[in-house]
Formats: sequence, C-alpha cells, structure tokens
Amino acid sequence: MPPYTHWFIRARLKTRQLLLLVALAEEGNIHRAAQVLNMTQPAASKLLKDLEDVLEVELFERLPRGMRPTWYGESMIRHARMVLANLGQAYDEISAIKAGLFGQVGVGAITSPGIALLPQAVSYVKQAHPNLNVSLEIDTSPVLMDRLAQGKLDMVVARLNADHDKAMYRYEPLSDEPVCALVRCNHPLLSIPGLTLRDVDSAGWIVPPAGSVLRHRFDLMFQEKGLAPPINLIETSSQLFITKMLEQSDTIAVLSTAVGQYYASHGVAALLPLEMQCNMDAFGIITRRDQLPSPGARAMMRALQSASLDAYGRKINHEWAEA
Repeated sequence: MPPYTHWFIRARLKTRQLLLLVALAEEGNIHRAAQVLNMTQPAASKLLKDLEDVLEVELFERLPRGMRPTWYGESMIRHARMVLANLGQAYDEISAIKAGLFGQVGVGAITSPGIALLPQAVSYVKQAHPNLNVSLEIDTSPVLMDRLAQGKLDMVVARLNADHDKAMYRYEPLSDEPVCALVRCNHPLLSIPGLTLRDVDSAGWIVPPAGSVLRHRFDLMFQEKGLAPPINLIETSSQLFITKMLEQSDTIAVLSTAVGQYYASHGVAALLPLEMQCNMDAFGIITRRDQLPSPGARAMMRALQSASLDAYGRKINHEWAEA
C-alpha cells in the first residue's frame, strides 16, 4: 500500500492527538491532560472526539471521576507511545549527526549478560565508532521489555515470558543462567566438605524479592529436599548492597554464576561449593520486529555478535548484524 493511502493520512492524524492519548493514560483526567499539553479542555475533548470518530470506536470510558482506556484505547496508547518515542529518537539521531557524532543506541540487559557480555560488546563498538553514544540500562526482564515495547531501547538481552506476544519480537537465544551461592572470603562454610542444603537451611541468606522467579525456585529447591525454606532472609536486588553485606557478614547471597565468578575472580567474595538447583531460564537478544534499526543499532548488533562468540561460544544470526 502506498504511504499516502494510509488511514492516518486521510484522517489527518495530528501529533497532538497522540500526545493527548499518552497524557490521558498517565493523568486519567482530561482536564489535567489538557493542562500538561498546554491546551484548553474543550480543545482536548475535540481532539479526542475527532480521533474516536475516525476510528469509529470509543477509546476511553468517561467515568464520574476521570477517564479509563477501553481495549481500543489501550491499543492506540501503546502505538502512540511507540510513534512518539521513534520521533524523539529521530530528532536525537539527527542532532547527534549534526554534532559530528555517529548517532546513538539504547541497550538493556539483565545482570548476568550485563557483566559477561555487554562490557566486551560496548568496547568493540566504541573501538569501531568512538563517537557513537551508547546508553545502557541494567534491570529485570519485565522492566527492560516494557522499555523495549515503548521504543526507549533498541535491543535488550533478557528473557521472554509467557505474557509477551512472541510475534512482536525477534529472539536470538544466547545462554542458560546457572545460579550460585556466594559468601565472603574465609567464610567458615568454605571449610566444610560435602556441603548440602541441610547444612545451610538456618543460615542468613540474601535473596531476590518475593514474587520473582528466582525467589520462587530458591524456596522450591529446599522444599524438594524435604526442608523448610530459610526464614533468616534479606530481600534485595541491589548489587552494591549485596557486595557490602557479604564483606561484613556471614550471609549467603543467591546470584547468577556469571556474577559470582566475577566477584570471585577479583577476590571480593568466594563461590560456596553448594549445588544450587534453582537455575534461571535461558536469555537472549530481543528486538522488535516492527522497528527499523538505526546505523548505531546495526553497529551495536554487530558488536554483540562478536562478543557473544567470546562470552558464550555462540554466534548470533540477527538481520541487524548484516552489513
């Protein structure tokens, strides 16, 4: 279909309508949304009504104390966020090129590849393109996938779960994620031969927050051995806190093996010789199928391709990495 025949061209869709959709989703009230966008409430109401008339659906339920998106509205809001994010990225990319830079790329990763993969990949891409602006985020898979869906990241190294629409994403598997128990150097448990879960069920543990997949598998690991899950717990995902806590206490931290090996290699902590049967699912490189890569995103993908071979012995075959 030629681009000039698209419905939004015929309907004269306005950028302010997209901005209004997002503002309404965030504010839940057309008066506040209009204030945020510096327009009058009647003007905002007309913009919304014009869009609903074109689509022939109701995008928001009008409630006594505000507005709530319908299913149609949720769909339009999601796409409005992506369009606005892409427009913002286009401006940033043009500005970067005007300033003599190569452009920019946003990458997200969960902690394990954030340590084992991303530093090498970023080193590769900066060697080839020193003026490329690389923005890196380390977070959980759900947070990163939300950022990817909103167009705020070009690619993530994370997990796809059952809630994600697989048709929307490309997924290149990289590695499983084994889990280890980490303690301070010279911890008394390091001298116990044949250590088992029964030896540590009363110890103090640093674990992920309740509700996380790893926390569930940690508790299940003890239950499968006929043991009650430990109750002497500190719940956190903060790597800095975990590092400091290990230095000054006899607690045991549950971390990905990649992170534990990094700490052990630098003498910060020691891997406890304890079998941890609570491994995490595999992770991989994820991109959106409807997103066209910028030059910076292509360069970053090629760097990830090289780094994944070093880190995991696996060469990814992503179309963005093609010259």
